[in-house]
Amino acid sequence: MKASQFTLATLRNTPSDADIISAQLMIKAGLIRKLASGLYVWMPTGLRVLKRVEKIVREEMERIDAQELLMPVTQPAELWQESGRWEDYGAELLRFKDRHSRDFVLGPTHEEVITDIARSELKSYKQLPATYYQIQTKFRDEIRPRFGVMRAREFTMKDAYSFHIDKDSLAKTYQDFYEAYSRIFTRLGLDFRAVQADTGSIGGFASHEFHVLADSGEDDIAFSSESDYSANVELAEAVCHDTRQPPSEPRTDVDTPNMPTCEEVAEHLGMDLTRTVKTLIVKGSYSEYTPDMPKLVALVLRGDHTLNELKAEKLPQIKAPLEMASEDEMKEAGLVKGYISVDLAKYDIPVIADRSASVMADFVSGANIADKHTKGMNWERDAVYADVADIRNVVDGDPSPDGKGVLQIKRGIEVGHIFQLGDKYSHALNCTVLGKEGKPVTLMMGCYGIGVSRIISASLEQNHDDKGCLWVDTPDPVDNIAPFYVAVVPMKSKDGSAEAKADELYSTLKAKGVNVLLDDRDERAGVKFADLELIGIPHRIVVSERNLAEGKYEYAKRGCDDKELLGLDEVLAKF
Repeated sequence: MKASQFTLATLRNTPSDADIISAQLMIKAGLIRKLASGLYVWMPTGLRVLKRVEKIVREEMERIDAQELLMPVTQPAELWQESGRWEDYGAELLRFKDRHSRDFVLGPTHEEVITDIARSELKSYKQLPATYYQIQTKFRDEIRPRFGVMRAREFTMKDAYSFHIDKDSLAKTYQDFYEAYSRIFTRLGLDFRAVQADTGSIGGFASHEFHVLADSGEDDIAFSSESDYSANVELAEAVCHDTRQPPSEPRTDVDTPNMPTCEEVAEHLGMDLTRTVKTLIVKGSYSEYTPDMPKLVALVLRGDHTLNELKAEKLPQIKAPLEMASEDEMKEAGLVKGYISVDLAKYDIPVIADRSASVMADFVSGANIADKHTKGMNWERDAVYADVADIRNVVDGDPSPDGKGVLQIKRGIEVGHIFQLGDKYSHALNCTVLGKEGKPVTLMMGCYGIGVSRIISASLEQNHDDKGCLWVDTPDPVDNIAPFYVAVVPMKSKDGSAEAKADELYSTLKAKGVNVLLDDRDERAGVKFADLELIGIPHRIVVSERNLAEGKYEYAKRGCDDKELLGLDEVLAKF
């Protein structure tokens, strides 16, 4: 491609509404343009990157015999009503009516549609396993789109779905996808981790997330210092090997005026935050159908720990999704917000202590009296808990759940997620085939997503410098996702020799299949170099009249200050 015929669309100024570095770079480098909140146009430069990512994804999907199809973005409401997600999915599902007042949605995902296809096309166990995938636009009506294409309302996704006669077959395909995803992110040159994850609203009984490590990531991931254990912090088990010491202090109420937080109390009493506890009141799972369950439940954590809501709401005593008790509900129960005690036996509120809180002795808790806390609290002597559970987020230095090393916490950007769905959707939509014994069998399903457009943003969060984009120089140049792999830049010459030789070199490289850009624009050399560095083209060859006199071309690699003078044969050999 010749730059004079290509819309580079670079900008000199950083866009004021781009909130992370990847969004700033993608706009400045002319990869994308914002159309509206969470909606972006992929410019020619950016689309080249997007298509190169898609190519790698397709190759790895075909390697595991997944069949490509393409499903509509627009989906009839009947399928979502049949699966039960019409009401359950939430406000991110954009619902609308057509001219005939029929309900439709813009698809945020395609479990319902693919299951509908499977129930009409798959008739016998002999057709299984069957795996389908697409690379297609998704729409999720994010309440607050941000971070450029990383959390946009409309985005490009690879979603795949597999159908199986039993769990063993599903587990095998799940492993195939795990390995395929690992190959994809390795080929892209990304520093990533695969972590155990919660299945969330998609459902199922097993899942892994794939995270690109970056400080700007939205998720915390935990991994062992001495093993391959890794998990999303939401799922990572908080292990406690401590044992409780016997009481050594008397129970004493102390004044703590206007000090409802553990941090304030610890500072006031001159003690470590780890000797305090916080008591959170949440709604229990009581209902007219389960009158034996509690209306309110107290969750007790060490003062320096934070509640893991996903863990908590999985406990049978607690309402799901987790809901904190209101101040009025606490008052009605006789509790004083900010000063709640762990001694709640007389209030008929069961206490669930986190593992770390359950082994504390001589600790400080609220006194259930305004502006007072109690020192020297001890379990069994002064208060009792109904249960002990893992209800907190892990922190740096916690023991690894596999017994090897300690946990380290890093930020990650989720770029892929795989699920063993089981029969959640196939059962709801009556997706069956005839089994070996001639009887209908409900299919087992898996689903596997990759955020194709998000990968680009994640890559730039991990790889950039003060000059612009740095596309990872992958071992195989074919896998490099830069919009162009090589830029040939002619310097103006009196007799036009540099321009002619640059055009000749460009044609030769192009004929050899090299992804090359000829920057033949009528611009100063400094402008050209700045644009090429901003875009992140990995390799640059400058053709000048002076160097041609010695039969040489100036070569420079993006991100390196050193330059080399190479002969034509050396240039061609390099690429």
